[in-house]
This record gives sequence, structure tokens and C-alpha cells, in this order.
Amino acid sequence: MPQKPTSLGTSAFALALSTVLLAQTPQSPQTPPQPPKEQPTFRIAIDLITTDVIVRDQQGQFVADVKPEEFEVFEDDVKQEIASVELIHGGRTFTHLAAAAPPPQEGIILPPARPTNDAAGRIFLFIVDDLHLDFRNTGRIKDLFKRISKTLVHEGDMFGIVSTGPSSLAIDLTYDRKRLDDAIKRISGSGLKPQEIIEGPESADGPSEVRYRAHVAFSTAWDIMQNLERVHNRRKAVIYVSNGYDFNPFPEGRLGEDPIFGGRYGEDREENRQRPELRQGQQFADADLARELADLTRAANRANATIYTIDPRGLVAGADLDDPVDPVEWGNYVRKTQDSLRVLAEQTGGIAVVNQNDFDRALKRIDSETSDYYVLGYYTNNPDPLRRTRKLEVKVKRPGTQVWSRTSYSLKTPPRAGD
Repeated sequence: MPQKPTSLGTSAFALALSTVLLAQTPQSPQTPPQPPKEQPTFRIAIDLITTDVIVRDQQGQFVADVKPEEFEVFEDDVKQEIASVELIHGGRTFTHLAAAAPPPQEGIILPPARPTNDAAGRIFLFIVDDLHLDFRNTGRIKDLFKRISKTLVHEGDMFGIVSTGPSSLAIDLTYDRKRLDDAIKRISGSGLKPQEIIEGPESADGPSEVRYRAHVAFSTAWDIMQNLERVHNRRKAVIYVSNGYDFNPFPEGRLGEDPIFGGRYGEDREENRQRPELRQGQQFADADLARELADLTRAANRANATIYTIDPRGLVAGADLDDPVDPVEWGNYVRKTQDSLRVLAEQTGGIAVVNQNDFDRALKRIDSETSDYYVLGYYTNNPDPLRRTRKLEVKVKRPGTQVWSRTSYSLKTPPRAGD
């Protein structure tokens, strides 16, 4: 909730009111004239906005010689003046290119420039969403993380790992690779089976256990993004391993209207049709999921963190033989869960590794994207604090180049009075 405009607005109002009253009060002849008081100057502090940028040629190779004057940054379609350009090549701060700082604007104090961080390496945060990982795929999940340890995490990289469920992983940022190996041994999937979802308890919002688990996962990830906001001048990549989310899975099966398997209420379909509360939660399920995803991606963009989502199920075929799920509903469920992972990745500038089995190729791409990039910084010329989310676009004035960057960022909500 934004703070109440008490300090600046009230002070200005009081100052204006005092001036008017003094002008209306006659001066006594015995009172010596008072020297004019210096009017207070109110200044506004703004932060440096940074965004990671990847520039590639037509062959997909990273372009490491882009000059500062070749970059253009637009915020809400308004061109910004770039304050700093930093090149990171091979995971190291190879060189630092600084454009001329813009002259200070009247009434604005710019914060001092941050010192260059000479620390090598990257930062990886691994989110193991074991609440949404199948137990039967535990071996496959462990194999994926062994590939990650071998292909993605290099000497000098910091990493942390957190789980959402009973794997109970909570490793703070560290350089110790042994801790990652120990964590891999403890990973175990504990996601709900389709039959457990169909036969599980229902609330006005739909399957209560499904909503609860998703809330825990999103809350865990959101807290991580809040902590990453405090880390500056380092490439921050979040490797999000999950089967994805669907707030309204197998709706016909849950209501007993599945044409093949019936469902929990299959024996009382006529009675079930008279229970509108069972369908109430389905009406806004997709909108609720979209809101949860938007909140998480905004937090990631504020922290300048890129989310790379990986679905360890790989290339998904039909449901297992012991899962009483209609093939059409199963296909819809898989599509929705994969789409949720795509949203998390695409809205933060990452990639979604879904519906594919070639994890090595995907990990090499992630390694490349987190090793070679530019960091552009600018001070926004839009001082409107009410415009919380701003659209970003980065261009390079060089023919034949492809530019990747995040497409938006959100201002952090100011703390409430008394917090």
C-alpha cells in the first residue's frame, strides 16, 4: 500500500499558508525587518535501473564488442539515457564500459554510482518444487540435478537450493559443491497423483490440496526473489524445477462426469448437477493462476533475476495405466501445467525446458546465457510513482543482431506507515 503523502504535501501546504498569513499581517514599526529565510528544497532520490542484455549474431553467437553508443533503451516507448554499460564474458567481468553520466536534473539527487564488483562467477538459485514433482520420477529428477552440477555450476559460481516440500532443502548461497551433491541425494518427488486429485477434498475454490500446495510453492519462490533484490552486479539465474500448475485439474473427473472413468460422484450425477458450489471454483481458477504467476514474475523482474523452468517429466505421453484419467482431460492438464512454466520463463527472459528429453542441450544454452551478457543501467526519466510496472525494450543499432532482455520491470511497493 503506498504511503500517505504527508511529509512533502503537508510541509508545502504549511509553508504556503504561512507565507499568505505573514503577507496579511501588518508589520509593527518597532519590529526590525527580518532577513528573508531560505526556502527549503525538496529533492527526490531515484534508483539506478539495471537490466541484463544478450546480443547474438545471425549464427546465434554472442557479440562481445557492442559499444555503449550502439545500445538504446526505451521505457514505456520513451528513450532513456544510458548511465552505464558493463560486459560480462565467460562468466567474468571482462571489461567495464561506462557511458558519460547525464547531468543532474533540477530537484533530483542521483545516488552515488555503485563500485564495480570484481567478484567472479554467477549466482544460481535452485528451486526444487517437490510438491509438484512425481515420486515415480525421483530417479529422473536426481539424474537431472547431476547433469546440472556437471554442466551448469562452475568453479567460482555461488549457488543455493531450496525445496517446497518434504525434501527439506534449505542451503544458503555457497561455493561448496559438496553441499549440492548432498542435496541431490535427498531430493524426492511428492506430487499428487491424478487419482488423489480427483478423490481429494473440494472447497469453494476447487481442489483444496491443489491450491494449498501451489500457494506454498509460490510463497517460497516469492521470498527467494525478495532476497535476491539485495544482490547487485551479479548474474542471477533461478533454475525452477517443477511439473507446473493447474488450479482446475481434471474438472469432469472430479465432478463424476468423466465419460470413461466416472469419478468420485459418479453414482450421484443428478445430485451432483444440483451442487453449483462444486463448479464455482472452476470459473476463476485460470484467472487466479494467472495472478499468482504475475506476482512471481514481477518480483523476479524487480530483482533482475531470470527464471529458467525445467519439467523433469520430459516428453510427456499418456497417463499411466493405473491413473483413472480421461485422455482428453490428461492432455489439457499437461498443456496447462507446461504453459504455466512457459509463462514464468518468458516473462523473466528465461527459457522453459518442457516437453523435451534433451536436457544436456538445454543446460548448455542456459550456461551460455548466464555467462555472456551486458548489464545496462539508466535512471528513469519517468518520476511517476503510481506507474508501478514499466515496459522495457532494448535495441542495438547494428544490423544482423538479435537482442534479448527482460520486457518489463516493476517498482517495489513502498512500505506502509508504521512498518
